[in-house]
Amino acid sequence: MESRGSKADCAPMMMIISAIFLLLIHGTNSFYLPGVAPEDFIKGDALKVKVNKLTSTKTQLPYSFYSLPYCRPDKILDSAENLGEVLRGDRIENSPYMFKMREPQMCNIVCRLTPDAKTVKQFKEKIDDEYRVNMILDNLPLVVPIQRADQESPTVYQLGFHIGLKGHYAGSKEEKYFIHNHLAFTVKYHRDLQTETARIVGFEVKPFSVKHEYEGKWNDANTRLTTCDPHSKHTVVNSNSPQEVAEKQEIIFTYDVEFQESDVKWASRWDAYLLMSDDQIHWFSIVNSLMIVLFLSGMVAMIMLRTLYRDISKYNELETQEEAQEETGWKLVHGDVFRAPNNSDLLCVYVGTGVQFFGMILVTMIFAVLGFLSPSNRGGLMTAMLLLWVFMGLFAGYASARLYKMFKGTEWKRIAFRTAVLFPAVVSAIFIVLNTLIWGQKSSGAVPFGTMFALVFLWFGISVPLVFVGAYVGFKKPALEDPVKTNKIPRQIPEQAWYMNPVFSILIGGILPFGAVFIELFFILTSIWLNQFYYIFGFLFLVFIILIVTCAEITIVLCYFQLCSEDYLWWWRSYLTSGSSALYLFLYATFYFFTKLEISKLVSGMLYFGYMLIASYAFFVLTGTIGFYACFWFTRLIYSSVKID
Repeated sequence: MESRGSKADCAPMMMIISAIFLLLIHGTNSFYLPGVAPEDFIKGDALKVKVNKLTSTKTQLPYSFYSLPYCRPDKILDSAENLGEVLRGDRIENSPYMFKMREPQMCNIVCRLTPDAKTVKQFKEKIDDEYRVNMILDNLPLVVPIQRADQESPTVYQLGFHIGLKGHYAGSKEEKYFIHNHLAFTVKYHRDLQTETARIVGFEVKPFSVKHEYEGKWNDANTRLTTCDPHSKHTVVNSNSPQEVAEKQEIIFTYDVEFQESDVKWASRWDAYLLMSDDQIHWFSIVNSLMIVLFLSGMVAMIMLRTLYRDISKYNELETQEEAQEETGWKLVHGDVFRAPNNSDLLCVYVGTGVQFFGMILVTMIFAVLGFLSPSNRGGLMTAMLLLWVFMGLFAGYASARLYKMFKGTEWKRIAFRTAVLFPAVVSAIFIVLNTLIWGQKSSGAVPFGTMFALVFLWFGISVPLVFVGAYVGFKKPALEDPVKTNKIPRQIPEQAWYMNPVFSILIGGILPFGAVFIELFFILTSIWLNQFYYIFGFLFLVFIILIVTCAEITIVLCYFQLCSEDYLWWWRSYLTSGSSALYLFLYATFYFFTKLEISKLVSGMLYFGYMLIASYAFFVLTGTIGFYACFWFTRLIYSSVKID
């Protein structure tokens, strides 16, 4: 009976573990909730096509669509944007493209443009920098389908279409600029057979460059084109006679709309966007990385447990004999190991900030794995991270005040203020410099004054008070008692072996945590700087757990070796050991810049390194705090496990 009961008790637990495992695996395959309610359209319903920013992977500077003299509607209306969208440089506006549900259109004229020298220069600069036009229909971004040479491979989708292209006429070597002035849109829809309503599940385009010609006088939208005429079934299918960008050469902008019924259901319409790259390499590299790190972690844990067990047993046996005077190793420094370090206030501030970061990333990851951060909610990830950072100030204040009180500190308000201000102030200083550079380029990526004010309010209006509340609660609690007493006179540290040199051991300590994340880092950098979707949060969550484990274990191992060589200055070194992985992250970002990106402009290069510096600094604070707390727990554990007179 007993065994049957225990099996019954285990069943729910096994189901929960299985569900979590399935969720993680499902998360690796882009699991998400739709994020917005579906909209049903009947035949003839008006469809609103919106335009978004112009983007380029060569400059990383977004511009609003109407910064170029494209065709405009009667009145330009801005769509409401969230904080994340504004920070990303999104500028969503209405457009002159008018669709009607399930009513195909051919050769619709949008407008005619006769460019002057300034307009020609603008278009040529944007074509040189490979800018793409981004549009939105029913919250779906516009994509260009690209069929691979291997017919069996799925179609790859690229976000947005190029403004134009460079080339030369047959028999001429002179390079010319051509504009994509004819857009062949395809709207895919999924039809409900019972209600005859339809939902949009795809928005694609094939851009063409066509030198349009027409008969008689220009009559706006009623002009009859000879190059694209629906009456004679003469449609645009290639760019054999392209439209050159040249002064006084008129450009006529046209479009077709085709509607295709699709089997793809509305809830799965983002799948094609999220499966943009070949993820086979992704799978193998991630699994390989995890296996190596897990193997190393197992080895480290086994060595540590066996060595420590032997050491503690030996020390406890020595106490029973008369050999206690001949102590060697880590027990010898028991009177100094909990002595407060130099700059202990700064350590408290950095540990508190690290706790704030850890909480923000952990909660964000959980939300993402559960599918709450839908890709249809543009800017949702950044908005969520900013708000979580603000509210995690409570834990930052608590952690820094607890540590500060343990170091016999008394001015908790001062430490709370420094915790609330130090990291955001450094990041803000870099951010303001970068924003000034973007503003100087007249890019839509420049954060407006109103958004700046909102960010300052979040910081001083919510985050700072929460840090003070956390610090007040943390300081009111009784101070943590050290497992052993600290001597009044500091012990002299013997000369250390070359491999125990602080700089050397700190730099060695950062390699393993960086090794745990660097493959995933490649995909994250690609999504940020090459304008692709990143939605493999199941993988990322597993890698984050591995990062925590490796940061903790490498710090504990190096801390153990340090204490064994009678060096008790472990406080800062434990923080810097795992935190040094941020140095490798920045070096890898530099390598990525020179090998994968085609950025040539100085301002764009400064933006890249500025943002990667902020990311590396954040990574330093996060990994340093994980290493510090692991070492803190480890030293308290081992010194409370041995008998000390």
